[in-house]
Amino acid sequence: MKTYNSYTIQSTSEIIVGLLSVYPFESFEERDDFMIAYIPEDALTEDVKLEIEDMLNRFDVSFTIETIEPQNWNALWESSFEPVVVDDFCVIRADFHNKQENVEHDIIINPKMAFGTGHHETTYMMMSAMRNMTLTDKAVFDYGCGTGVLAILASKLNSGDIDAIDIEEESYENTIENAQINNVSNINVACATLETFDVKVYDIILANINRNVLLNSAAELYNRLADDGVLLLSGILEEDEILVSEKYKQSGFHLIKVYSKGYWKCIQLSK
Repeated sequence: MKTYNSYTIQSTSEIIVGLLSVYPFESFEERDDFMIAYIPEDALTEDVKLEIEDMLNRFDVSFTIETIEPQNWNALWESSFEPVVVDDFCVIRADFHNKQENVEHDIIINPKMAFGTGHHETTYMMMSAMRNMTLTDKAVFDYGCGTGVLAILASKLNSGDIDAIDIEEESYENTIENAQINNVSNINVACATLETFDVKVYDIILANINRNVLLNSAAELYNRLADDGVLLLSGILEEDEILVSEKYKQSGFHLIKVYSKGYWKCIQLSK
């Protein structure tokens, strides 16, 4: 199991969360007036540490760093995990949360480090957009699957075959586990990068990651999307919306709709 370093940051700014998401943080725990950001110890190189601290200093926020031993993680994460609810359409919850009545899709996610940054706003917008799409029998690609929640929702919306990939071994394992918990059997999960995964063409691509990964993936995602297919992007701060949109337009995509929640954006495009 990994050892993590935690940054306790005296701010709850979504802007700071978004900027930190560029680095290999795997979770953010929000409190009333501060946040705790978790990063694997082996990912916190000296260069990464200096860049993070420089960014935090520019925002004039104080912070402390602490080592979190692996055996302490589960209790920590369970104490901070909150359900994500999209009206009467869908709820993402842990198995220790009570089941909510009158919700169309109830998805259980074991709260492990693979849940990633878990921005409720970005997850909410991705699910809201999927609610308005036709997924029946569609080939779906969940790029940067994390816990696999979007792939699981796609399956519950009667999609066809689903490929889900992530570069993190924990995400790969967690997606398999969560698919089993939710009785979903049509998700092919791989621990892979976009460059190393088999080239296939999909009707729908879901990518809730971060700005830098999205910018670097535009051309490759264009090659993997079917004509008239739909691409959903999130993990985008409002200040980066134009940058990301223009990159994807230049790659051949057509802008369909932009969703907004808090400081975050979700961009729907077609080919």
